[in-house]
Amino acid sequence: MRTENEMLQLIVQFAQENEHIRAVIMNGSRVNPNVPKDIFQDYDIVYVVASLQSFINDRSWIKRFGELIIMQTPDEMGPEASEPFHKFAFLMQFTDGNRIDLTYFAADQVAALGRDSLSVLLLDKDGIIEPFAEPSNRDYLPEPPTAAEFANCCNEFWWVSTYIAKGLWRRELAYAKFMYDRPVRDMLIKMLQWHIGVKTDFAVDSGKCGKYFETYLEPDYWAAFVRTYSDGDYDNMWNGLFVMCELFRETALGVADHFGYPYAAEEDERVTAHLAHVRELPSNADGIY
Repeated sequence: MRTENEMLQLIVQFAQENEHIRAVIMNGSRVNPNVPKDIFQDYDIVYVVASLQSFINDRSWIKRFGELIIMQTPDEMGPEASEPFHKFAFLMQFTDGNRIDLTYFAADQVAALGRDSLSVLLLDKDGIIEPFAEPSNRDYLPEPPTAAEFANCCNEFWWVSTYIAKGLWRRELAYAKFMYDRPVRDMLIKMLQWHIGVKTDFAVDSGKCGKYFETYLEPDYWAAFVRTYSDGDYDNMWNGLFVMCELFRETALGVADHFGYPYAAEEDERVTAHLAHVRELPSNADGIY
């Protein structure tokens, strides 16, 4: 596996040798001082170019970076893809384990290039990029919820919980798992991020999908969060659902108390009772109540 120094040298050297590439920016975890280095970190690179379409039309340049396992070009996927492109990404996984997420960005559109706080300027041939501040994760810190955002999160969590119960009673595994692992878990993760924000004065980033929860959650909360990950067994999914409900309730009450927001306790109580009722409902029942 090529080292970081070898990869960065290759990335910059390719740009230096190509007259169409005018600037090089690196974003993401490799410039984040708060993220531990590991072998799976990719290289998030932006090439600011004078002739974007040429790199799209002739892709022989890819071989310069190594042998591919797989590549994705999201900008030309889906019904919304259309030319002319002002930016175009090549997501490339190489056989030596390295990955480069390389975006070509049109130089004449550079005013529209975002200023990500996790950015380092590696090369600027023409001085067209305003220097970046010292990289930090300030753009990725959670924002305190408004009263409406908090209420909506709670409502969505409890509302969609009833879908899980329905799916489990019907023994519709795929449906129940989707509701369990997407809408409901998404709301739980959001609430846990706010909980961590309250604890840390919203000064830390708990990561995409809560990937750093183990670091920032209290041990008992982390243990409960782990128990919410169930297999395909229906009883285990029921157990995980009630653990999820308890964890959501406890952290939501703390967030509500911190901000002085109302918590819909009656809604919680009614839905929790409904979930328990549906769990015990016979499979041949001719009515829910």
